Amino acid sequence: MTEQLTAGPRTAPTVRLEPGQELPALALPPITRTTLALFAGASGDHNPIHIDLDAARSAGLDDVFAHGMLSMAYLGRLLTSYVPQQRIRSFGARFVAITPVHARPTCRATVVSIRNGIAALELRVELADGTTTMTGHAEVDVTIDPHTDGGE
Repeated sequence: MTEQLTAGPRTAPTVRLEPGQELPALALPPITRTTLALFAGASGDHNPIHIDLDAARSAGLDDVFAHGMLSMAYLGRLLTSYVPQQRIRSFGARFVAITPVHARPTCRATVVSIRNGIAALELRVELADGTTTMTGHAEVDVTIDPHTDGGE
């Protein structure tokens, strides 16, 4: 996508997206302990299973793992790299597997349908080994306002 859409009254739908189209993936660096500690501080989620190795081991795990909401934040980053935040009409996710420390998540989105200027997207976070850790959905407004979007 070469031009950025901005908020405005909905008018004619754009043809920039098509059902089945994959948005450019967001490949992330490995999840580090520093990432987890910073996210715990920023989010207020200090659950020790995410940042304390002893707590993780006492729960039967080999190591700490990422906060589920960190993966959802990454999906939000994928969406807002493609459309402005004000174009997102709904966004939800389901945690399906843990993201271990040192894993390299990749966020992906596929256009499922476009109806009345709203694109329905299927979202997922996958690890390098093929594990899907999160699935989700979003609806984004893909209409163009000729007064604010430089339309015809």
